[in-house]
Amino acid sequence: MTTFALVGAGPGLGLAAARRFGRAGHRVALLSRSTRHQDSLVYELAREDIDARGFTADVLDPASLTTALHEAADTLGPVEILQFSPVPRGDFMKPVLDTTAADLDDPLAFSVKGPLTCVNAVLPGMRELGRGSLLFVNGGSAVRPKASVAGTSIAFAAESAYAQMLHTALAPENIHVAQLIVSGAISPESAASSPEKLAELLYGLHTDRKGFRHYAEPMPDPQDGTP
Repeated sequence: MTTFALVGAGPGLGLAAARRFGRAGHRVALLSRSTRHQDSLVYELAREDIDARGFTADVLDPASLTTALHEAADTLGPVEILQFSPVPRGDFMKPVLDTTAADLDDPLAFSVKGPLTCVNAVLPGMRELGRGSLLFVNGGSAVRPKASVAGTSIAFAAESAYAQMLHTALAPENIHVAQLIVSGAISPESAASSPEKLAELLYGLHTDRKGFRHYAEPMPDPQDGTP
């Protein structure tokens, strides 16, 4: 049995994705800063007979990410699927003209150094398995910069570039890299971006293994309102 490792475990998309991959027979490693969140999710998943465990890590602390992912593999089994979907902090989202060079330190560490650290931690195990999936979830500013959220626009664009290079480099090794763009708010009431709908899309990216960038829903052109 292999492991689905979720970086950024929370009660919305995180729980839905953990449930979907857990139902497919994977053990679930829940990585977050909050043990309280982890315990709550583990309890919810256990009610559905899904084997899940929490591991404490901070995306801004590479050593904690590496340790948590290694512990997850040692405890639950090799990581076959990694989902990187932590929620950026609010202070990453300053307007572009109010953003200083120092303001980019944490967004870039969060969205570039964090994913890179995670990939380096799980890649040897995926290579040993002979397969794997690396799934990145980003907001619409990853592909369409938004001046009101300069930090995430810049950092998500860098994360996208890194992930797309991985997609090309790892395809010959049967390790699939995909990005899901969620342009709207994640809400249970959303037809396209409910946690359950997005979890199903993410599971499909793992199983279908086609293409790099996918969208939860079409993004309208800001100039004319068309997709």
